Amino acid sequence: MEFKFIIYEKSEGVATITLNRPEALNAFSNEVVEEVLQALEDIKSDEKVRVVVLTGAGEKAFSAGADIKTMIGMNALRARELSLMGEKLCVAFEDLEKPVIAALNGYALGGGLEVAMACDLRIASENARMGQTEINIGLIPGWGGTQRLTRLIGRTKAKELVFTGRMIDAKTAEQLGIVNMIAPADKFRETVRQFAVDLATKAPVAIKVAKALINKGADISLDSALALEREGFGVVASTEDLQEGVKAFIEKRKPVFKGK
Repeated sequence: MEFKFIIYEKSEGVATITLNRPEALNAFSNEVVEEVLQALEDIKSDEKVRVVVLTGAGEKAFSAGADIKTMIGMNALRARELSLMGEKLCVAFEDLEKPVIAALNGYALGGGLEVAMACDLRIASENARMGQTEINIGLIPGWGGTQRLTRLIGRTKAKELVFTGRMIDAKTAEQLGIVNMIAPADKFRETVRQFAVDLATKAPVAIKVAKALINKGADISLDSALALEREGFGVVASTEDLQEGVKAFIEKRKPVFKGK
């Protein structure tokens, strides 16, 4: 597949999508979003891909968000289209039946942070800076920031970050629960890669079901969520992977899961 605005690579069960507009701090344009969605369609049908990594080219930014220059003269209709574009991208990551890691190699601002929050896990470089900075240009988050950020860190802190538009460092983001872990800048790519490759060895069906249960269960009653979990537990218990895992445990070796 040929791409102009992203770099798309697959190796060792890991598909890496790199936003490739470093001169624009990897800002999202219509073209970038469309290319990422194309890559995700390929990932859906490739059984060899078990984990996805989303990152940015260069050392400065994961993504600074939507391209602000395109907002000049923006009306309500165009704003709604922009919001829907980001929503479509974020939902695509959430609905993908494979785990997605956002590798935050620098600035993750505005829509960049919103897309990262739609991913399952976030690993940040120690140099990363992030924030919902839309208020600084007289705007609000439009790609799910007011909702996903609130679900991640609670109302009070979400309001603080959205109202002030201030950037926070990686350590603060980790303390708030926005990122899962921090890696040294000089070992960032290596750390992310190893984490992704290790994750790719886990049972694919179990991860698929677990992701769906966590995403769906967060927005329904506990009783309903537990009922879903029981059903999911039954599905996973019927897989060949479970038998392989049990056998490997007894034989004291690493299991080789096939996604069946």
